[in-house]
Amino acid sequence: MKVNRNISLKPYNTFGLDYKADYLVTVSNDKEAVACFKEGGLPAEPLLIMGEGSNILFISDYNGTIFHPEIEGIKLESQEGREVLVSAGAGVNWDHLVEWCVSRGYGGIENLSYIPGTVGAAPVQNIGAYGVEARDTIVKVKAVCTRDGSLKEFTNKECHFGYRDSIFKNELKGMYLITKVFFSLSTDPVFNTGYDLVRKEAIKLGGVTLVNIRQAVINIRRQKLPDPAILGNAGSFFKNPVVSNIVADNLRLRYPLLPAYPDKSGGVKLAAGWMIEKCGWKGKRIGDAGVHDKQALVLVNHGTATGREIFDLSEKVRTSVLEKFGIELQREVEVIGIT
Repeated sequence: MKVNRNISLKPYNTFGLDYKADYLVTVSNDKEAVACFKEGGLPAEPLLIMGEGSNILFISDYNGTIFHPEIEGIKLESQEGREVLVSAGAGVNWDHLVEWCVSRGYGGIENLSYIPGTVGAAPVQNIGAYGVEARDTIVKVKAVCTRDGSLKEFTNKECHFGYRDSIFKNELKGMYLITKVFFSLSTDPVFNTGYDLVRKEAIKLGGVTLVNIRQAVINIRRQKLPDPAILGNAGSFFKNPVVSNIVADNLRLRYPLLPAYPDKSGGVKLAAGWMIEKCGWKGKRIGDAGVHDKQALVLVNHGTATGREIFDLSEKVRTSVLEKFGIELQREVEVIGIT
């Protein structure tokens, strides 16, 4: 375990915001995490658990302790016929896990390629893209209780997964540190090509295969999303809203080109980026806080924007969409320091 004091958070958040944390604690295995919480040894409260900071917007210094798991390791736990069980440590880079699985012919998470962040954050956020969500393959989640250091395993059902949501973002927020995640994958997967963009790109690459779907998703994301190492961002800043069929039908009468897709909840998922673009925000900036010129769902830091400036821009965007479409956008990015 390593404890850093008064440390800059710039390397730990993809917006590249230079705020400071009172303490940043890193652990490299379960035992260190258990020992830390059993001893009640947190340097200061409150506690924030953070992976690569790819879904966080700081708007001030963090007065408390940030816990940053660096637990590595990917393992084939078992194989029964075509079904395989793979585990990965919370600190493993998410796309590295996807690459590892695809290279071995294990399918199920290929549509989630090139999503920034760590494995430990995947169940918290229930990451998703192109018709696939993390909950589709997660079997169980291993975690340490931050109150007493006890170990617990959560089944898929116990995670209470929802759209970009889970029990770890709600009832148990900050109460459990995820250390390992277990995934059920297949050596003979059923490919999810419901999104034409993915299917067409895979065909261009030579056909719908596990490797080509991964590469298709990477190509698409690279074309649409900025590299955080070059332009600070946290990916999609807003969730795609899910509305009732009646609301969707009424909106499509007014806006026939509005992209809409059936949602697992029985409702209809609308394209937030399309609505933001129609409100005139695509490519706009206020100072160094801006809306990406290729994907309006992404807010960016052009260099010296503060977290507050990015947050204020997001509120202006939300107000515009509400006034034009009657839809209240919800942030996908977690804002830290808001009062």
